[in-house]
Amino acid sequence: MQQKLHLVMGGRVKDPTGLEFVDLNDMDIVGVFPNMATAKDAWKSAAQRTVDDAEMKYVIVHLHRLLDPENNEV
Repeated sequence: MQQKLHLVMGGRVKDPTGLEFVDLNDMDIVGVFPNMATAKDAWKSAAQRTVDDAEMKYVIVHLHRLLDPENNEV
């Protein structure tokens, strides 16, 4: 069974409705988490710290999907 790793990261975006980050060198890498529940908690915490800044966006990246694209389970 494959471990379901999730990366939580964020940064300033060009457009709040998109995912094009302005400066990849200035990304906030929150961490890698072993399941969606802990990743979601970390994402929520990071996003709430910057709630007043519309240009800051945090996302969850499903690393396990990148490592095994043929098996796209959540």
